Amino acid sequence: MKYEFAFMGCGNMGGALVRAVAKAVSPTKIALFDKDTEKANALGVETGAIPTTLKDVCENARFLVLGVKPQVMDAALLEAQEYLLAREDLTLITMAAGLSISAVKQAAGKRFPTIRIMPNTPAEVGEGMILYCADHVDGESLQAFLTAFAPCGKLMHMEESKIDAASALSGCGPAFCYMFIEALADGAVECGIPRAQALELAAQTALGASKMVLKHGNPGTLKDNVCSPGGTTIAGVHALEKDGLRAAAMDAVLASYQKTLALKK
Repeated sequence: MKYEFAFMGCGNMGGALVRAVAKAVSPTKIALFDKDTEKANALGVETGAIPTTLKDVCENARFLVLGVKPQVMDAALLEAQEYLLAREDLTLITMAAGLSISAVKQAAGKRFPTIRIMPNTPAEVGEGMILYCADHVDGESLQAFLTAFAPCGKLMHMEESKIDAASALSGCGPAFCYMFIEALADGAVECGIPRAQALELAAQTALGASKMVLKHGNPGTLKDNVCSPGGTTIAGVHALEKDGLRAAAMDAVLASYQKTLALKK
């Protein structure tokens, strides 16, 4: 086996995973294929992974990571089938939103052992949240996957029936967090703080608050601990409640989940 992992598709999410996996697996054991050869070549220069052909990644990798969008998965696997059908020792890893393991296996033309993941882009900096489930994957292969993807951040096993709902939060959530951080920084700018300082203040504050929740749990109690009676923080909390922050955040997750369900149709 020439490669431990091969990535078919090197977009934003695929690239983030390559950067993380290359910290646990020798880059020379990671192959890259993208129809945009410049994209694969640039990622190869950055990480040391090997840009190559569709035939090579299909025929010579232990794990094939399918980094293509769900709406083109059938076409991509149909193109790869002539190389895949001869394989007996291949494990597929799919990260296509809304596509079940059974749908991916059907598109591949063969019932390969398959791991379904729903990652998020903070995997690039080692703070990702990777949801996963597996079908007919042996213990040794599953452990190899977990070890290779550990530099991405946290990995959480999730029943496949729940993975779409969970990824509406973890997969889409970074965009919501970026919007909130940007809005906090805008508020500081309006108060007279220079933009660069405001952004650093907002990002570090969000990072610290997140770590407090992971350590202590119960964000409501942590919030209350910051709110002194008659103080500045409770005035800000009042403003957020009045403007519907909670409902807007809940609606964002729900809208993302509903869009995922629509992609299945």
